[in-house]
Amino acid sequence: MPVINSPVTRGEEVYDVLRSELLSGLLCPGQKLLMVELALRFSVSQSVVREALTRLAEQGLVVATPQRGFRVRELSVEDIIGLTESRVEIESVALRLAIERGDVLWETEIVAAHHLLERTPVVDADGRFHEPWTAVHHDFHRALTAGCNNRRLHDVVLALRDSAELYRRWWWALADDHQRDLTAEHRQLKDFTLARDADGAIEALTYHIKGAPERLIAYARERGLDDLNTPPPTEAPRTKRPGRRPRRK
Repeated sequence: MPVINSPVTRGEEVYDVLRSELLSGLLCPGQKLLMVELALRFSVSQSVVREALTRLAEQGLVVATPQRGFRVRELSVEDIIGLTESRVEIESVALRLAIERGDVLWETEIVAAHHLLERTPVVDADGRFHEPWTAVHHDFHRALTAGCNNRRLHDVVLALRDSAELYRRWWWALADDHQRDLTAEHRQLKDFTLARDADGAIEALTYHIKGAPERLIAYARERGLDDLNTPPPTEAPRTKRPGRRPRRK
């Protein structure tokens, strides 16, 4: 890890690196985040590390416990049920407001984000998850709800999406039942939103949000799992193209 020298950017860079490692699964659920070790790693003061960890705790990615410090949020079936319900309800409110309030610039940003998403493969040449897809997928969903013009609401939407990313290793290894076509789902979301069809867009969004969690919850219950803190079985390369969901009549 290179030394972070700029006093202006060191806190932001520590935060960015830790956030990336959390969302990519490099930091494991329940893992303690020791400020002394992190300060040495980044060559910064413990106060800089504490500030970064506090921001991550506010986003629900880590947990702060009095007298025990910080640790990566643990994953559980109960949590994913509550998280999914919250995402459906809150993102639906934000999307409906965006459709009511969004302007031409908002529409343009959706088109641009969707264009990039469609041209970014989900899998690489070996059939394994293509990491750059995560960022463009996040940008597309952020563009959809950004038109709500309510910063507090949108911050909650983004924080919940970040929390869902903690489950991505499980999504990818287990939750795709080959009956989904993510390209079609995103195109449908874009089309309903730009057509200002709030009911259609929210129906498509709800289906999109629930797909992976429902499969993951079923997997856990079949095996009597209460938590999801152990890494999932190693994923196999994807060789089949997912099927299509029938379009809404």
